[in-house]
Amino acid sequence: MNSEQNTIKEQAAVFFEAAQKASRTLTRLAETEVNSLLETLADALECETPAILEANKCDLARMDENDPKYDRLRLTSERLKGIADDLRNVARLSSPLDKILSETIRPNGMRLRKITVPFGVIGVIYEARPNVTVDVFSLCFKTRNVCVLKGSADAEASNLALAKVIRKTLELQGITPEVIQLLPADRAFTVELLNARGYVDLLIPRGSSSLINYVRNQAHIPVIETGAGVCHTYFDVAGDLQKGAQIINNAKTRRVSVCNALDCLIVHRDRLSDLPTLCRMLAENKVRIYADVEAAQALLGNYPSELLNPATPDSFGIEYLSYAMSIRTVANLEEALDHISRYGLKHSECIITEDVEAATLFQKMVDAACVYVNVSTAFTDGAQFGLGAEIGISTQKLHARGPMGLAELCTYKWLIDGDGQIRNS
Repeated sequence: MNSEQNTIKEQAAVFFEAAQKASRTLTRLAETEVNSLLETLADALECETPAILEANKCDLARMDENDPKYDRLRLTSERLKGIADDLRNVARLSSPLDKILSETIRPNGMRLRKITVPFGVIGVIYEARPNVTVDVFSLCFKTRNVCVLKGSADAEASNLALAKVIRKTLELQGITPEVIQLLPADRAFTVELLNARGYVDLLIPRGSSSLINYVRNQAHIPVIETGAGVCHTYFDVAGDLQKGAQIINNAKTRRVSVCNALDCLIVHRDRLSDLPTLCRMLAENKVRIYADVEAAQALLGNYPSELLNPATPDSFGIEYLSYAMSIRTVANLEEALDHISRYGLKHSECIITEDVEAATLFQKMVDAACVYVNVSTAFTDGAQFGLGAEIGISTQKLHARGPMGLAELCTYKWLIDGDGQIRNS
């Protein structure tokens, strides 16, 4: 190991040790103190909007506007107000801590209680998403978890500006600012975080599938996979045309760079004549379509030719993160289910149908965190689910699945009370 690696390891240890020490102080905070801090922080973010936007402008200047990450990186006054409002929402939520999950008294008189508690220290690795800095802090702080954040170099100035406001607000409220740790943007610190056994209790990556795969394969601490989604919407033979057009357009174009955006429209063969109507708003939004042979034929002359492309096998199973999507034609619901099973990432899937039996079967058979009937996948979001905010969308099945809010940032422990009982066998 060279001297530079030694230096980074020593620097990382300072962050990790500070986080671990701070975690012991968090559990003593009263709920009123926590909520007051979050409310005060929301006000502070709004007051510091000009400075935050100036920092964000520096990050944006280094990124190509055509990069799919550009929209996620971009902050505006409206987005900062939304972030502040999410802080206030989290403050108003009831605490998930110290809830008794089960309670029993054993024959020997021992009283057992299973209660919710914080994990302790939660690490989050994320790409060009500065809003994550605040969202993660708010949820971790509410659940008395220290957060160790590792953002990307793309958002370095934005993350530093947001962390500065958070730490200053903590100090003014008499709370140690060490409850939030923002690691340097250098990738070497990612490696240290992946190996922070004994310091970090849980690691959550938020970003592209390549980032998530890297973290899963390299981490030596527990990981919850979040983020990447290849989202499908199946327009069934019994689908309502007006509902379908609205849902498809919203799922694709509301915000193209997010993980709940539509990537592939699956359409029943008997409804191909309705495809031009289903795609009319997509054309208005200049969405590039990669259509299979049957869908392309149905759209020929009814969709801008410069936006209509033939699909290849590589057109499916892609998280586009842009104004682009694929279309696949199927003969029935079973074929749609097969396609989703093959290409989906267990994130969000939707069926548009008026057939209750088809809807019920779709929800039963699709293996995904969120399965919709006649609703845009754009609703896969912690705030929309009433969670206040989210730390990510879990696409795995262990511990948490779907939008991760306060409850998902808790684990549990057993409390055992007795009166001198001893075990004889």
